[in-house]
Amino acid sequence: MLGLTGFGQKLRKKPALPASASMQDTHTLMPPHAPTTPAQTPEHEAHPMITRPLVLLIATACGLIVANLYYAQPLSGLISASLHMQPGQSGLIVTVTQIGYCAGLLLLVPLADLLENRSLIVWMTRLVALAIFALPFAGSPALFLFAISLVGVLSVAVQMLVPFAAHLAPVAIRGQIVGNVMSGLMLGIMLARPVASLVAQVASWRVIFLLSAALMLVLSVVLGKMLPRRMPTTRQSYGALLGSMVHLLATTPVLQRRAFYHACMFGAFSLFWTVTPLLLTHAPYALSQGEIALFALVGVTGAIAAPIAGRVADKGWIWPATLAAMTLSIAAFFMTWLVSAPMLFVIVLAVAGIMIDFGNTANLVLGQRVLFVLAPEHRGRINALYMAIFFLGGAIGSGVGGWAYEHGGWHLAACFGAGMPALALLACLTEKRP
Repeated sequence: MLGLTGFGQKLRKKPALPASASMQDTHTLMPPHAPTTPAQTPEHEAHPMITRPLVLLIATACGLIVANLYYAQPLSGLISASLHMQPGQSGLIVTVTQIGYCAGLLLLVPLADLLENRSLIVWMTRLVALAIFALPFAGSPALFLFAISLVGVLSVAVQMLVPFAAHLAPVAIRGQIVGNVMSGLMLGIMLARPVASLVAQVASWRVIFLLSAALMLVLSVVLGKMLPRRMPTTRQSYGALLGSMVHLLATTPVLQRRAFYHACMFGAFSLFWTVTPLLLTHAPYALSQGEIALFALVGVTGAIAAPIAGRVADKGWIWPATLAAMTLSIAAFFMTWLVSAPMLFVIVLAVAGIMIDFGNTANLVLGQRVLFVLAPEHRGRINALYMAIFFLGGAIGSGVGGWAYEHGGWHLAACFGAGMPALALLACLTEKRP
């Protein structure tokens, strides 16, 4: 009994961890040049302080990397003509890229829960530079499609950076930090199309890929110098990690819901930006590539939704904000039915684009805020599943949009566009809230 009493006194005298440390994720984070051995840093050691320059770097990197998925979208007609593709095959360029991205999300992003993150992100950025560099020199449709599918696979480095920022952020402001990073990602998505169109008008479609390959190489050097190391504590094999994703999806209802919500929202987003260039290049609008680039620039304003949504999520208003984002997207499609005069229609279509981009960005950040408070050791795989599912929704939206426009014009495409977020809205209304 005396021995037990002495042992109890020793336990009571042992200093407790600080409150801030108890809230930190159970992963090893180290300064940029520290050794990578997990044992050298205590598992509960406080995170390095995340700074504004580091948030800006991660947000910029996300925007530059994700833009690689969208440069070809407004140029698919020019690329397919240059490579002598059949007219109906031009849509394969976007579809193959998105399928590659989904494959990368499922097969490569889980590595962020297994391997040292900084080195993984740097090497992915170098490899995507090589894949992009191959695009201008592809001499056949098959080679181009293969190379751009690799671009999709390797661009998932962006989905290693977003959870990386969440790991660094204190829980109290995690939504704000993720929102700021996602604003960079959404700016990359929204600026990629107009930038590609403008470069193609003044030079060639090949030039945008050469510029992007150079940017990726420079970015890999900067990330290697500026990012802190992060060594996950997961000790599962790669095969076990992949197998665990099926279990995570089956046993995480909130992941199922948020992935379905955003699959519908991103499907509507992809439909809108796939169909509008087809619509506006034909009579009575007949816009040039440069004019379409200016039209696409209006969507950039939707990026402001990311930090706003992050702050709203931190206040606990996730459910009503989700409903508002879905309602905004539905209303955007409906309002385009109210006008027919060509000039007025283009203006209304631009406003609709802003609303759809705003709703899509807000819903994405709200979903990530919900998912990033789950078990940190699963965060990379949960984010991979979330992204893969909603990118499949985007691929469906692009395909359905092209089909609907061909068979029923803008009005039929807009019906499908409004229908997808309407499905998400109905599902969200059944959500049980605390």
